[in-house]
Amino acid sequence: MSVWNSLLRPLLFRLPAERVHHLSMGVFDAGCRLPGAGLVVRQLGGRPDKRLAVRCMNLNFPSPVCLAAGFDKDVRWFSSLGKLGFGAIESGSVTGQAQPGNPPPRLFRLPEDHALINRMGFNSRGAEAVANSLHKRMEQVRRFRKAAVLGINLGKSKSVPLQQAADDYEFSLTKLFPFADYFVVNVSSPNTSGLRDLQQVEMLQNLANRLIGQLDKLAGDANSSPPPLLLKIAPDLTDDQIDEIAGFVLNSRVSGVIATNTTISRTGLKSSPQLVMQIGDGGLSGKPLAERSLEVVSRLYGVLQGKKTIIGVGGIFDGDDAWQMITAGANLVQLYTGFIYGGPGCVHRIHRGLVHRMDQAGIKSIQDAAGKSAGSCPGSPSPSPLASTGNGQS
Repeated sequence: MSVWNSLLRPLLFRLPAERVHHLSMGVFDAGCRLPGAGLVVRQLGGRPDKRLAVRCMNLNFPSPVCLAAGFDKDVRWFSSLGKLGFGAIESGSVTGQAQPGNPPPRLFRLPEDHALINRMGFNSRGAEAVANSLHKRMEQVRRFRKAAVLGINLGKSKSVPLQQAADDYEFSLTKLFPFADYFVVNVSSPNTSGLRDLQQVEMLQNLANRLIGQLDKLAGDANSSPPPLLLKIAPDLTDDQIDEIAGFVLNSRVSGVIATNTTISRTGLKSSPQLVMQIGDGGLSGKPLAERSLEVVSRLYGVLQGKKTIIGVGGIFDGDDAWQMITAGANLVQLYTGFIYGGPGCVHRIHRGLVHRMDQAGIKSIQDAAGKSAGSCPGSPSPSPLASTGNGQS
């Protein structure tokens, strides 16, 4: 058993979850800045096997294993986290306005379920403060983006009415444009009232078209290509809603979908009902989300058929979980809860697991595994007639 599982995790899990997060990341980030420390940290992640490299959305990911939004909310720690071997760090969610989020405690562990419940509420320094900080660290941003991929996830400010959400997202996008390789529109957090209403296709179309237009303008001014824009959706959508969103994405300039965010469901938990009731509202992540996230990824692939990027997230703890998600149709996978439970060495373990599965399957590149088992997952639709009308992968 590893030192993380036998000693460090039990010790850290005795303390409140949010406090541990900031304490451990503060120490880790400071340690990474010590002379020679970066080389030591990289030993935990190792260099990903070249067969794990993925090219999608016109970006080069050294690994398909990425860190999900929510861990590096204020785009502070991406450089240090990248040393662990992630192919991409998705920072955020960043909101247009600075806001404290919901009152603590707001992050809870369910160890029996290998799960978390959070109701953070988009606590954020705000887009302008994050942009000002990144301007001062521009060289660090450039170095990171040469080695891996930096995504920034955007959330809606709580004080902004839903009817003005596009203005809020556009403000953040404009401020943060110089720093990210791709952007994500988070319309699926359960912790901001009314936010999930933006997943209705008509509202989603208006929002996405507005932001893509702004990206075109910003890229034109900078004499560059517009970065990809992705949508992050909820696992609690119906299958018909997922098909409708996939059809929209297929015939739009949206580059892809991240599936899925946390769930409001509490079905099938091993933890005591009293504990779950005591924790209360919030989004559930981790192992209990794995089956539904896999279903959603498979369903998306049934419509998108490889023409758009799918990033699978939810319940990924080891190489087998990642392999299952990729063969269901995901180009990339993301960790959050699996990283918290698995510790800093989990990325390397997932890499080894993926290479092992590739060797078993006789596959030379992880890219060739995407969608190999599509249609065999529960809830998978047959290939949609919409799939023949796509614009090609963005």
